Amino acid sequence: MLEALVYGAIAALISGTVLPLLYRSKNTRKTSFGLSLLSSVLLLGFAGAILYTGKEPVFPAIRYLPGLDFTLAADRLAAGFVLLIAAVVPGVSIYSIEYVEHAKSEAGKNLQAALTNLFILAMLMVVLAGNMVIFLIFWEIMSISSLLLVLHDYSSEENKKAGFFYFIMTSLSTAFLFMGFISLFRLTGSAEFGPLEYPASILNLPFICLFIGFGIKAGIVPFHKWLPYAHPAAPSSISALMSGVMLKVAIYGFLRFLLSVYTLELWWGILILIGGSLSAVLGVIYALKESDIKRLLAYSSIENIGIIFLGIGLYVIFKVEGLETLAMLSLVGACFHAFNHALFKSLLFLCAGSVVHATGTRNIEAFGGLVKRMPRTAVFFMIGSVSIAALPPTNGFVSELMLFQAYFYSSALSDPLLKVLLIITLSVFALTSALAAALFVKLFGITFLALPRTKYAEDATEVPKFMLLGEAIPAILCILSGLFSAQILVMLGFDFEVPDMLILGLILIGACGLVWFAVRNSGPSGSPRISKETWGCGSLAQHPTMEYTSAGFSEPLVVIFKKVYRTEISSTRIYEDTKESIFKSGTARIHLMKFFEEILYTPIAGAVCLVSSNISKMQNGKLDTYVLYVFIAVLTLMIFTRFFA
Repeated sequence: MLEALVYGAIAALISGTVLPLLYRSKNTRKTSFGLSLLSSVLLLGFAGAILYTGKEPVFPAIRYLPGLDFTLAADRLAAGFVLLIAAVVPGVSIYSIEYVEHAKSEAGKNLQAALTNLFILAMLMVVLAGNMVIFLIFWEIMSISSLLLVLHDYSSEENKKAGFFYFIMTSLSTAFLFMGFISLFRLTGSAEFGPLEYPASILNLPFICLFIGFGIKAGIVPFHKWLPYAHPAAPSSISALMSGVMLKVAIYGFLRFLLSVYTLELWWGILILIGGSLSAVLGVIYALKESDIKRLLAYSSIENIGIIFLGIGLYVIFKVEGLETLAMLSLVGACFHAFNHALFKSLLFLCAGSVVHATGTRNIEAFGGLVKRMPRTAVFFMIGSVSIAALPPTNGFVSELMLFQAYFYSSALSDPLLKVLLIITLSVFALTSALAAALFVKLFGITFLALPRTKYAEDATEVPKFMLLGEAIPAILCILSGLFSAQILVMLGFDFEVPDMLILGLILIGACGLVWFAVRNSGPSGSPRISKETWGCGSLAQHPTMEYTSAGFSEPLVVIFKKVYRTEISSTRIYEDTKESIFKSGTARIHLMKFFEEILYTPIAGAVCLVSSNISKMQNGKLDTYVLYVFIAVLTLMIFTRFFA
């Protein structure tokens, strides 16, 4: 029965991929997205049954090469990530029915529908892959389909740059994964995923390769620079899938390796913890200075991926130290945060797509006053903002609370240096949480409140109903997975000291109701209780130029973290006289240095170009020279095989 659900979902996604390539019509595209919606319903039943009963399906193996089978497998870890996919896809599918119609051509609309289904199918098959070969095949299909979606508008120079950046980074990711899997194959003699009962010192090379390979795809610092390029360039529905699901598929792959290792190394956990902490705090710091709504959300994804890696690092450290309960608390907290982030980040990207669609720009400075023009989108955006800011009783609060609990109970550690490290990373985690709250106060306030700052915002209207319904699904799931978080964890078999958010939610609703009732019934009968206009300190009328801007809101934090931003302020002045006493005009410029791009990526890219240009000189067009190259390559391979393989 469970196997049939998976086969049905795969068939639906394959059909949803093929149909738009054969027939060009709006009804075909609707059918395509309807099939992806159907697949998510089937996957929801499949994953829910495994997580609740613990029963694992048995898929038959299909021999396609000597010694290699096409096999699928699903344990509780895989089922959890299948559930994540099934939770995000419905909102994206329904949203895309209207959103895809804004593409420039009929061919572009159909191609986007087909690639969306292929992208979802590839991510599903990566999670269900039963061996390393199948994993890498569908990993590449996932990467190529998402690359083509990033390049949907190839006429744009921004999209070309984003696609090139993404292609380079995803190729590096695959290369490191290939090296990691090859080293595991040489060690075990099998391409199957299975327990690794070897000393951890032997697994150091696979760990490093897989940490870098999955880390690039997940977007941890310093491998994160493709995210702020790819997410703004991709259609918003695809950004929701990339941030909500694809980054978590990389998390799944890394967890699949770690959970199969019997003996973990302490330094692995320390490296993961430090990498996660740096990603979390730098992600939110860089997000604070952004004025592009989708790029801001991309940096926020880096922050949340850092929080997930932080939890994984805690799991490894506690596991090595023999604190099994804390290890499990950290691991479940990290996985729950991955699920929650999939919900609220997909919601925020869908809402951002609606705002960009209504205004025609991604610049936050051009927004303002949209709460009156797009009230439903504003409500959904508020739910996503409250969730990602980890405010109760939403889901983001519970998962971050679990990680804070793991930190608070870490006094059981015996190593004083480890305690110091955890105190430092706890401080970084707390700072990250506070800055994330400030970030989404800025984003929601500047975007939806006050007066429209441009004609783009003034002329904005609410998006079509299918786009609103697509936003509503993850918004409802954010609330439900927060209110019933304690019950969900118990249902899955985890007995942690998590507060009952349902009771807290009812208390908050009651308190808000009392405040509303008191305000409505206070004061003399018939007198107005709400002023039509905010007091303007004596000004006759409010004007958009009086409002906070995105840059103005972030300026204090930019000053505080100027060492991180590497702020450079320059100015030029022109004077009326030679004595330079009468000022005529001038310009001022503030440059925030792209540290990783200018210090790390650009020098490496320059070195690669230099080496490539020198190697290209070897291509002299003579056949004898190329035969010599082949002979040298074969001889080198024979020597390597004889002495090192």
